[in-house]
Amino acid sequence: MNIELIYKNAGAYLEGHFLLSSGNHSRYYLQSAKVLENPRVAAELAVELAKQIKLAGIKADCVCAPALGGILAGYELARALNIRSIFTERVEGKMTLRRGFEVKEGEQFIICEDIITTGGSALETAKTIAQMGGKIVAFAALANRGFCARKSSGKQAKPNCQLPYDVPFFALADFEFEIFSADNCPMCKLGSQAVKPGSRGN
Repeated sequence: MNIELIYKNAGAYLEGHFLLSSGNHSRYYLQSAKVLENPRVAAELAVELAKQIKLAGIKADCVCAPALGGILAGYELARALNIRSIFTERVEGKMTLRRGFEVKEGEQFIICEDIITTGGSALETAKTIAQMGGKIVAFAALANRGFCARKSSGKQAKPNCQLPYDVPFFALADFEFEIFSADNCPMCKLGSQAVKPGSRGN
């Protein structure tokens, strides 16, 4: 499965000048919502991700995704694994479980995102679930920005990866885009203004 081609065909592999949630800048941005708006493609990607998880012998009771970006990916992965799907959302800046969702003591969870960059939101969700008695058995994403090491990639995690090293991370592909600090961005120096796409911007 050529994940890069799938993103490009969906118009989800964007090129320009982007302001990332971290405050850094990049020439490229993955807009997974454009991929996931096609239910057939979303299901196919989730089935492929579920295959990796099953082959690794991971068993879970539920998938939990951080809102907003992870909800569709998490739901489709849960469907492919035939398990429950819930999500966390930010309330006054804190990742919270709402809407009547429950976590039973000892339940096993996969934390799923559409894209993992450093894994900050996924880790926040994992901590929320763990505090309620759940056990995190894996992290998963459709795409990995290359800061964290997905299982079987043979690559090392970079220092800014926030995912724990003792829990496996599954993703369909690595996308290693060069990023720049705001004060050292070559596009800014040429007079270009960064735009902030995604759920936290426009």
